[in-house]
This record gives sequence, structure tokens and C-alpha cells, in this order.
Amino acid sequence: MGANATKDARTAATEIVHTLQANGHTAYFAGGCVRDQLLGHSPKDYDIATDARPDRIKQLFRHAHGVGAHFGVMLVKNGGHVTEIATFRRDGDYADGRRPDSITFAAAEEDAQRRDFTVNGLFYDPLADEIIDHVDGRADLEKRILRAISTPSQRFEEDHLRLMRAVRFSAVLGFEIEPATWNAVCAQSASLARISIERVRDEFSRIMLSPGRLRGFDLLIDSGLMNHIVPEIDALKGCDQPPAYHPEGDVFVHTRLMLSLLPEKVSLPLVLSVLLHDIAKPATRTWDEADQRVRFNGHAELGAEMAESILRRLKYPNDIIEDTVTGVANHMRFMNVQNMRLAKLKRFMARDTFADEMELHRVDCLGSHGLLDNYKFLQEQQRAFAAEPLIPPPLVTGNDLIALGWKPSPRFAETLTEIQTHQLEGTITSRDEALAWIAQRVRTSDG
Repeated sequence: MGANATKDARTAATEIVHTLQANGHTAYFAGGCVRDQLLGHSPKDYDIATDARPDRIKQLFRHAHGVGAHFGVMLVKNGGHVTEIATFRRDGDYADGRRPDSITFAAAEEDAQRRDFTVNGLFYDPLADEIIDHVDGRADLEKRILRAISTPSQRFEEDHLRLMRAVRFSAVLGFEIEPATWNAVCAQSASLARISIERVRDEFSRIMLSPGRLRGFDLLIDSGLMNHIVPEIDALKGCDQPPAYHPEGDVFVHTRLMLSLLPEKVSLPLVLSVLLHDIAKPATRTWDEADQRVRFNGHAELGAEMAESILRRLKYPNDIIEDTVTGVANHMRFMNVQNMRLAKLKRFMARDTFADEMELHRVDCLGSHGLLDNYKFLQEQQRAFAAEPLIPPPLVTGNDLIALGWKPSPRFAETLTEIQTHQLEGTITSRDEALAWIAQRVRTSDG
């Protein structure tokens, strides 16, 4: 076991287990690292569970310090790695639906029973190379089933964030949620409203960034959890679109299809912009009597406003919000790229968000009419422009205008933008030509 694990981190954690066991304590690897090793994945980190109390851990490890000592949780630094060590415990009541009000130090069997899902309740002794399974987690792991330990409703009542974790583990691991656990998720989905939006947001982001995001999206929708995250998505259902452009169906079907077409690895702004790019279609839907078709005039502009409001409600960082909103606002501009002037096209392609916007456009097309002519045109332009910067250094600056006797004014920006446009289109190619153009403009203006 552990052939695919991160060798250095595993070795550091194993040395800690060795020290604890050598001093008369029970100590195991615990939780996700055991699950991931059994699945053949490389654990990101290693957690240890032990019968040693926090004070004893401080005695044994010089670099130990508490991050939740009242819950029996310590951090130990060893070999450049920080390992979390938790004392076996039994939890008291969960009044806030997130953390136990009290804990009691207990045996390994009781510690396993307090955990969320059977596949996360496994222990592993790295010295004896032995799995310790008090919750039948190994059988569920082999069957690829996600099952809450003991009574599902009790597990979710203790910690409402486990509702999101159930969806995340199912999406990331590709596991089926067993019926009793799934029924409890659906029945208790409204409890998610009691959890801080930051914690919900982080779980939501991890689901959406996973290659299993479509499975996660479906589970969030079907369970009712999405109604407490992005309730605006529900209005996409039944919002019909012109069949000529959207043979796939309504806006919800289109959005879901786009999620399925994304590559495994995506940025957070990209997947959020896919999710929200048509969020304003229900609000902008009108019927055009002349053309006898549905229209969504202004949906990109209103969608950008709605996306910003949604992401601020979820308390995403400003950079994520800005890049996502830019993608939503610009997604309709791609239909005009072949008619753009060269300078406008270069500026459009030079933006920091362009790569994500290109991918948004690609899956938008494939998730509807299937035409990729504008996408292929932009790919050709990328190859054509690859030899030099899309936006080269300016031929002249504001300092040059001041040296020519200009006083700072709105004309500065207008003039510099015009010169840049000529530069981008190749009609002005040198500093001397730019200065001559300015002189000519001044003469014409004076005359």
C-alpha cells in the first residue's frame, strides 16, 4: 500500500506514528489519506489519529502546536511537512450544526463512528501495514459507494456542511450515494442555509473544479442544495430558445451541456462563467412578432450584473468576480470577431481573460448550433499574430506630447489611442511617423 503516495510526506507522517507507538501509544493514519491510498491516488496530506492527549503530543514533539487543542487537534512539523494529529474522541452535541459543543477523549472505535462517511472512517497502521476498519468502509470503497456512518440524518444534523461534502465526494470520486444517505441529503438540504456562505462557497468551488463537475451539478440540482447556493439557476428550466440556434433545448439543458463539454482542468472563472453566462435569459426573454421567434436582447449585459451580484453574495474574491463577469459580459461579442477592424480585434484578443473566454465560446457553440467558424478564425489569428506582441510598446507617450508643448487634457488619451490604432493596423510603423502624424494633426486643427 502507498506506492503512489507522496513519498516524503508519507515518510514524515510514518516517523510521527513510529514515535507515538514507540512511546506506548496507538497511532494510525486516518481519514482521506487512507481512502486515497486504497484507491491508488496520491494523498495531498496525511492525518494521524492517536490515543495520545495534546499535552503528551507536546512532550513528544518539540515542534508541536495546537490549532484546535480543545478538540484534541495538534500540528507537528517534521521533515518540512506539517502533519495534523488528532486524539481519538467522541463528540458532544452540535448546537450550531457545524462544530461539537464539547468532546470526550475516547477509543479508536468511537472515533471512527463520529466521522462522516464510511470511506473516510478507515485507519491504517503504516508500521504493521494493516487496515483498521470499524465502519465497514473498505467494503463500500470496493463497491464505490458513499454511505454515511450509522444514521445519515444524524450525521447531517451534526454538521450541515456534510451535505455539500456528500456531493463533492460523489463527484470527485465517482461514487454512488447509497439510498438512505441520499434521501437524508434531499430531506435536509434546507439546513445548508445555516452554514456560513464562505464554507458553502468553498465546497461548491471544489465541486465545480472537479472533472466530475457535471455529476456534482446534477446532484446539487436534484437534492435541492442548489436552491441555497445559486437559486437563480432554477429559472433556466423551461426557458425555451429558438430551435434553429439551440436544438439542444432550454437554457438549463444548454448550460448543463456546456459543463459536460469543458476539459477536466479549468479555471474557476471559466466554470463560473459557463454556469452564469445565460443567467439573465429568463429575465430578458421576449417574443419577436415580426420574426416569430424568441429573443434575449441585452442578456449578456444584464447577465454580467446578475453574475456580479451572485458572486458577491457568495463572497468570492474580487479577482474571481471580475474575470467571471468579464466572460459573461463579452460572450456575445464573439459573433462579431470576423467583422472587427484589425486594431479592435488585437485589443480584444490581448485581454488577460481571452483564453477563458475562447473556451467559453467553444463550449457555447458546441452546446448549441455546433458552428465553430468564429472560434477557428480566432485560432488562425492567434497563429498569425504569434510572432510579435498583440499590443506592442507605444511609439509615443504622454511625455512626448508634453515635450511638443501639449497641455494635459482629454486630447491626450484620444490622440494616443488613435496612434496606437494606426500602429496596430500597420499604417504607422515608427516613432518618427507617429510624431509626423501628430504634427500634421496639430496643423490641421490650427488651420
